Amino acid sequence: MAVCVAVIGKDNSPKYIKCADEALALQFHYKVHTSIDIIEEKLNIGNKTAVDIRDLYLGLLLTTEEFKIYGYATNTKIKFVIVLQSSNISFRDNEVKTIFKKLHTAYSNAVCNPFYVPGSSINSKSFDSSVTEIMGII
Repeated sequence: MAVCVAVIGKDNSPKYIKCADEALALQFHYKVHTSIDIIEEKLNIGNKTAVDIRDLYLGLLLTTEEFKIYGYATNTKIKFVIVLQSSNISFRDNEVKTIFKKLHTAYSNAVCNPFYVPGSSINSKSFDSSVTEIMGII
């Protein structure tokens, strides 16, 4: 089960974080911010070939005893982070990629709203319901 979904802006500030258990929200904020360093390291263009640059999925970023943290970065440096329970071993990379693509589509729809202020936090009911649906799939 997905326990946390986060959208991080290009300046590494959180734009949206949703946790399954709000009592543990601080713990997940810490885990998401810890994964930002790994994302920045993977996005370092000096180490990549031309094929790697087009792949937005960053894969497994961090594993703990309880959680697995996956990352995805858009071409505009917006980062998506999903925290899964380690006990959920049924997901393969292709399925996680599909989930990130759905999240990316929901994000694109939210920021294309003419009333959205670029760079601000995401307060869209449709985006929130999409994230809730994605968390229910996992």
